[in-house]
Amino acid sequence: MLPPEDVVRELAAEVALLRKLPGADGLRWTGRPGWHFTLAFYGEVDDELVPELTARLERAASRTEPFELALSGGGQFGHGRVLWTGADGDLRAMRLLAERAEAAARKAGVPMEEHRRYKAHLTVARSRDAVDTRPYLEALHGFRSRTWTVGELALVRSDLPRSGVPGEQPRYEAVARGPLGTSG
Repeated sequence: MLPPEDVVRELAAEVALLRKLPGADGLRWTGRPGWHFTLAFYGEVDDELVPELTARLERAASRTEPFELALSGGGQFGHGRVLWTGADGDLRAMRLLAERAEAAARKAGVPMEEHRRYKAHLTVARSRDAVDTRPYLEALHGFRSRTWTVGELALVRSDLPRSGVPGEQPRYEAVARGPLGTSG
């Protein structure tokens, strides 16, 4: 799920402030092109499964009504190895869409890890080592973007860096999109 460009600009302004905090140079900050909500992580998907996966995701999207969402607050995973901003709004609808995206992959034959309860988050930074995230979480505590209506589901492909150049970011590409709530 991709936030609209004006919400991305709001987050970029917040991240610029976070990057000024002490120790921020020890984090690998994600780039704007990579800012999205992962509803289901598929890992490597065989090319021959993509058409079936796309069709099943389009059906899942069509059975899910559009819903309201905003970026809000922050949190961390992995003892400070991942810093993220969260979501506020119709999180029940977002979780339902995440469950449908996972089920679509399983039905399309995509091998999936064990199911975990969905936690809405958009990653803003990573670290190889545990980091004291308290200053970042305190700064993100009051962050809230404008609310928007989520109207589509995107299948996003990530191409991981292969050059070995420090700081190189993965490339992200929306390879398919399906509108929400079109099943009538």
